[in-house]
Parts: sequence; structure tokens; C-alpha cells
Amino acid sequence: MPATSALRHDDAAARRLARGMAVVTAFCLTGDTMLYIALPLCWEACGLNALWQVGVLLAVNRLVRLPLNPLVRRMYLRIPQRTGMLLAVVLAAATTLCYAVAQSFALWLLLRCLWGLAWTLLRLGALFALVAASRQDNRGYLMGSYNGLVRLGSLAGMLGGGLLADIFGFAAVALLFGLLTLAAVPLALRLIPDGGRPDSAQGRDATTLLVRRHLRLPAMRRILVTGFLVTLVFQGIYAASLSRMVALHVGELALFGALTLGCATLAGTLQALRWFWEPWLAPWFGRLSDGPRGRAPVLRACLAGAACALALVALPLPVPLWLALLLFSQFCATGLSTLADAAASDTAEQHGHPTLTLASYTFIADCGSAVGPVLAYTLQDWLSMDAAFVTAAALLLLVLLLWGRQRPATRR
Repeated sequence: MPATSALRHDDAAARRLARGMAVVTAFCLTGDTMLYIALPLCWEACGLNALWQVGVLLAVNRLVRLPLNPLVRRMYLRIPQRTGMLLAVVLAAATTLCYAVAQSFALWLLLRCLWGLAWTLLRLGALFALVAASRQDNRGYLMGSYNGLVRLGSLAGMLGGGLLADIFGFAAVALLFGLLTLAAVPLALRLIPDGGRPDSAQGRDATTLLVRRHLRLPAMRRILVTGFLVTLVFQGIYAASLSRMVALHVGELALFGALTLGCATLAGTLQALRWFWEPWLAPWFGRLSDGPRGRAPVLRACLAGAACALALVALPLPVPLWLALLLFSQFCATGLSTLADAAASDTAEQHGHPTLTLASYTFIADCGSAVGPVLAYTLQDWLSMDAAFVTAAALLLLVLLLWGRQRPATRR
């Protein structure tokens, strides 16, 4: 019996596993999330020649994950999860350190592709482990705990990256976060149990016929569309363009006298507030959806709230109200990210072939997060950055309509 399967009815062990996977992933995320704040503002100092290159670099790590997902899924059938996570840490540290010296678009492309491999190893390894270690009545809480702790890495990257880039420059921040990522190596050895891997029998039967039959399931199509559009909006459009939106709507924010917050610092602070509250709110959303009414009502409420907030953010509003709407959209995004992962894991368990289901979900979510930055900056060139946020709101309303026509899955 695989090690992770033995954890299924052991809540304490499942929680330890979720925490271990999350802490290692959080360290690795610092360098990547820093880019979403610093690169749109420091792109010339990084050797780039045009703003469209920023959108490509923030998307290419997700595009490369599309062919990597099936390869990494097969890899985890042959190697322990801890080995895969260790490889991911080494790749994450190396790429972040190289950000400090990269001065050509070609080198940046290579580094972002390597980070894409690192994230695929982190993401699939954690999902495979958690779906095997959880039950439907605690899966939302475990997914929320994992997502919440992971966001501490995003907190450090967004807040620290924005603040330190304004003070010391981009290269110094990249070196600091690269060294910080190396600290995850001993943590992975201590926190992640050795030997766990998905059931190889489930992983080998992913034939073309099986994939097509799997995709015909209404529940599977619904969760794939949800994963695609939610990640397109929040991991793509929102994350890649927030610093530009802050520059357009707020600029430098005066605090007391001559004290001001630069655009990078303000954008990093706004994003970091979400990562600050996620360790507490994400498990709360997950536990709420573990109840008898299921995940659909909570998911619909988050979709409606986020769509309204993002549409209003595109309007010329007073700065306090504008900032409050941004924070409310991030509150809803906390629920959406946790509930989408939990619903995908439910579907994986209910319809069999969990590795195939989760790999498909991760694949389509990567498609969304890859399309998001390119779509945002394309809309800015054609129309405006405000148009990108209106588009994001419309896409969330489409997901809301999809869930509005579906009944929640039967609880088991």
C-alpha cells in the first residue's frame, strides 16, 4: 500500500503532510511572486526591450507546464514525492538567483521555463498526496490549510519584493530570495515523508480513449472550466497587472507629510494582505464547504462577489473605495482557489482515476494562468488596463452561470 494511502483515515498525519508540502512550496514561491510586482516596473533594468516581453515572461512558465504536466505525472509514478519536491526546490533556487544577472530576453525565457518545471513538481506532488490522504468531509479544510500556508511564500514575495525593489533594486532582491529558497532543502527532508507516490496502476491506464470518456462527464467539464477561468482571472490577469492598475488609478500614495508609498510597494502590500489572511481564511472557507450543503453555495457567493468587485475597480472611484474593492475581490479569490481545488479533488475521488483527473485539472488551470498575463497586456495595448478587469469580471460571471445550473455533488 502506498504511504499516502495509509494516511487516509489519520487526520493528524494528513495535517502534518499538508503543512510539510505547504511550507516547502511557500519558500519556493518567493522569487516567482516577487516578479509580478517588480518586473512590470523594473523591466528595463532587467535587460528587456518592450513591455510585451513582461507579459510573455509572466506567462511562459505556465505555458511550458502544459506539456510538462503529463510528464511529471508519470515521473511521480516512479519516484517518491520527497524526491520530486527536492528537485523542485533546487530548480526554484537556481532560477531565482539567476534573475539577478539575467540581461536578455532569451535567458529570461529559459529561466521562466525552468521555474515552470519546478512548480509542476510542487503542485502535482502536493495534490496527489493530499487527495490520497483526505476524505470528502475534511478535504476542504486540508486544501485550505495547504493553500493558506503556501500563501505565506507569496506574502514574502509580494510585500518584500515590492518594498525591497523600491529601496535596493531588483538584483539585490533576486539574490536574497534565491538564498531564502535554498532553506527549503532541509525542510523538505524533514517535513515530507519518504516513499509516498500515487498508485501506479491508476497512473498507467490514461489511454486516449479513457481521457476522452473522462472529459465527457459533466462534473469533469464543469471543474475544468472553473479551474481554467478562475486561474486566468486571478493568477493571470489580476496578479500580472495589479501594479499597473495601481499606477493608473492611485499612483504614489501619500501617507503622512512627505512619506509616500511607491507603486511597487503599494501593489505588493495589497497582494500581500491576501497572503497574510489566507492561512486563517482559506481553511475557514474549506471547512464551510465541507458541511452538508456542499461546496456549490459558497463557490457561487465568491464568484458573484469577485465579479462585482472587479467590474467596479475599472471605474474612476475615490481611492479609499477603490482599494476596498480590490481587497474584497482578493477575499473572494481566497475562497475560489480553495474551493476549486477541493471540488477537483472530490471529482477525482468520485469518478475514479484520481491522478488523471488532477493532472487534467492542473493542466487546464495552467492554461488559464498562462493566457491571463498575455490577455491583460494585449487588452491594455488595444483598449486599456481597465478593460482587462472588466473582462475578468465577465469571465467570473460565466463560471457563476455554469454552477448555477448544476446541483452540488452528492455527499458521501
